[in-house]
Amino acid sequence: MKQEIFLPEDYRPAEDEPFMNERQTEYFRRKLLAWKDDLMADSRDTIEGLQEGTRNIPDVADRASEETDRALELRTRDRQRKLVAKIDAALRRIDDGEYGYCEETGEPISLKRLDARPIATLSLEAQERHERREKVHRDD
Repeated sequence: MKQEIFLPEDYRPAEDEPFMNERQTEYFRRKLLAWKDDLMADSRDTIEGLQEGTRNIPDVADRASEETDRALELRTRDRQRKLVAKIDAALRRIDDGEYGYCEETGEPISLKRLDARPIATLSLEAQERHERREKVHRDD
């Protein structure tokens, strides 16, 4: 069983400490788990809302409006489901000791990038190259 790592409430990873040390790893683990918990709570709320919201609306325009709202909500939840899968993958990378390193170059991903996007798998430079290649192939 892993020992609990103490993190002060105001802890933020710093460039002057060893990259992906136990404190940084625990910081990102907690950040990812909190994000996942929020997404799962939203998902439960949506399911409850859809179950309660099933009703017969006689006005065609009102019914169409409600169906559009439901479709948008379901599309949002589907995107969040995919995001949860990416969060789970990031948590696995933490467990495997691979978190925080670019999948393409093996170089560390900047702490600022990871703090802004904790599911990042590419460094900023590698991500920009990837997006440029995508754009070139999309234009064909």
